[in-house]
Amino acid sequence: MKGKILRGTPPHAGSTAYINARIVDPASDKDYVGAVLISDGKIADFGPSLFASGAPYGIESVDCRGLYLAPGIVDTRVHTGEPGEEHKETLESAGIAAAVGGITSLVLLPDNDPPFDDASLIEFVARRARQIKLANMYAYGALTAGLEGKELAEIGLLAEAGAVGFTDADHSIGNAQVLRRALYYAKAFDALIVHLPQEPMLSGGTMTSGVMATRLGLSGSPPLAEVIMVERDIRLVEMTGGRLHLAKISTAESVKVIASAKARGLKITCDTAAPYFALNDLAVGDYRTFGKLVPPLRAESDREAIVEGLNNGVIDAIVSDHRPQDQDSKRVPFAQAEPGGIGLETLLPVSLELVHNGHLTLPQLFQRLSATPAQLFNLPGGKLAKGAPADLVLFDANFAWKIDRTDFWSKTKNSPFDERPVQGKVMATIVGGRTIYRHENFASTAAAA
Repeated sequence: MKGKILRGTPPHAGSTAYINARIVDPASDKDYVGAVLISDGKIADFGPSLFASGAPYGIESVDCRGLYLAPGIVDTRVHTGEPGEEHKETLESAGIAAAVGGITSLVLLPDNDPPFDDASLIEFVARRARQIKLANMYAYGALTAGLEGKELAEIGLLAEAGAVGFTDADHSIGNAQVLRRALYYAKAFDALIVHLPQEPMLSGGTMTSGVMATRLGLSGSPPLAEVIMVERDIRLVEMTGGRLHLAKISTAESVKVIASAKARGLKITCDTAAPYFALNDLAVGDYRTFGKLVPPLRAESDREAIVEGLNNGVIDAIVSDHRPQDQDSKRVPFAQAEPGGIGLETLLPVSLELVHNGHLTLPQLFQRLSATPAQLFNLPGGKLAKGAPADLVLFDANFAWKIDRTDFWSKTKNSPFDERPVQGKVMATIVGGRTIYRHENFASTAAAA
């Protein structure tokens, strides 16, 4: 047994103190030994001196035994198969995988069947999340009708229904006029437009251009396809005064251009996904379809630039880009394989490599995993603050293990990190004061949680 899902377990009727924890506080940019007090599903208090001599009588306590306690991860790029392809992933199975991965809030991409271009589908996600009682779930609205990149979706109605941002997911918008109108229109709702910058006519290859693509005889997608679109989008932001978030940045040139745009004060933010700072194009060297992603894995120099972009703050956030594919979609020749990899359960351990290798501190990592994503999408979690939701992750940063796709809780197993040795394991995930997941190694010390 790896752990236990505790769906629907109510929080303790009184207050619960998590004591003897190593608190990771992104806001103060510090980590310290301390405690967190939870009451009525919210953080009542926290700090280094709280309960230094133990919790008072009448307050239930959980001894964290020196494990790290941080704001739960806010993953703003998750695809599920519900509705339309439930055999790949359902909202319930994604919620379970998120719990195991320490992710307390998910923002779901709109490229389902049907796509989320109707308010009823945004409401469907909210209703299902309440039924499942696992991670918090939010949804993007489609940016264009049918994700076709031609006519804007009903952004106002979708926002009213609860959409937290607008995107066409992995469909890049080649028509500059459409994106210009979207940026203008979204200003009226203070809505965040999220765009994947890949020039459609240049990015049709099966892997990144370069020596490896030539050696394998595979068609290449040049890194230039990304930066061309990044530069165009930045010009549109200058023209409109709109707010734009660029998704899954993967190249060195894009990092440079975005840094320049930010220095000019433009409302540009961006994220990257775990594969782009942890893997390079060598990961597909044996035609390994688990490594076929959008955008494709890049050269080592690009990977290093992404790490540097995370280190210096040019890249604001880290996402999983969880995209489940079934065996029929991946066990085919590389050129015919569907792109995408799952990432909910591996996001934290892979991201912790940035800490173990000295690129980020733990508070800086959780700024990119939790605090900043929550701020960008105006979500309530992602922080330690009095009155904030008690959405937390308890983890052992030094727990050594090897990723094995057969152990995943997710319905599908298409991980680009399969068989990768990592350090870092989630021991418990808490949402709204409820412990929704507990690892077997922590069960004996948290039986009352």
